[in-house]
Amino acid sequence: MPLRSAVTGRSGHDPVHHPLFARYYARVSVAAETRMGMARVRRRMLAGLSGRVLEVGAGNGLNFTHYPDTVSEVVAIEPERALRALAVEAAVRADVPVDVVPGTAEAMPVKSEAFDAVVLSLVMCSLRDVPRAMAEVRRVLRPGGQLRFFEHGRGGGPAMRMTQRVLDRTVWPRLNGGCHLSRDPVAALREAGFELGPYRSMLLPETGPVLPPSFCVLGTAWRPPASD
Repeated sequence: MPLRSAVTGRSGHDPVHHPLFARYYARVSVAAETRMGMARVRRRMLAGLSGRVLEVGAGNGLNFTHYPDTVSEVVAIEPERALRALAVEAAVRADVPVDVVPGTAEAMPVKSEAFDAVVLSLVMCSLRDVPRAMAEVRRVLRPGGQLRFFEHGRGGGPAMRMTQRVLDRTVWPRLNGGCHLSRDPVAALREAGFELGPYRSMLLPETGPVLPPSFCVLGTAWRPPASD
């Protein structure tokens, strides 16, 4: 299939640059596909999608092989160069056309209302400006289009939530590519004007120790249809 993927931006400079974290994330995320059940989560998140899909923050492209054949095209935006290069390799193995392009969630290089669906997968935690990014997601999604999301964020009891906040203010973002533990992805989507559909909270891994990044949510939202 034709592939128009890009590894570097036009200027050669990437607004997001975390080479050490990118190498670490690439190893850990591949292991999590089976050990933590992430492959099953990805299939569930993407099931039933169709038409043109925009994936924001594609990472190393582990979603690509799980898109159903009803999807006509995936445009995958990834700002980090090392992860983008891995996503380009993953795109070749996908069963649907995937175009990997540089860009950030806060200023996506795509036309307004150009996509039938948008996918957010473990990306909201590391956004530099969540409201601006959610406004961009709403801009590129057609009225009535759906948003699929799988994110981690705030959870647990008072002690765990305090731990998440302390880590966010200290070492966690520096060590994990700008990731934050205490954000509330569902609230962010609601505040951006999306209509929340079915969603469920879950722990990842489902068994074993509960850690600060274990609190996840999987679900669907919609951009409201245009007014008559």
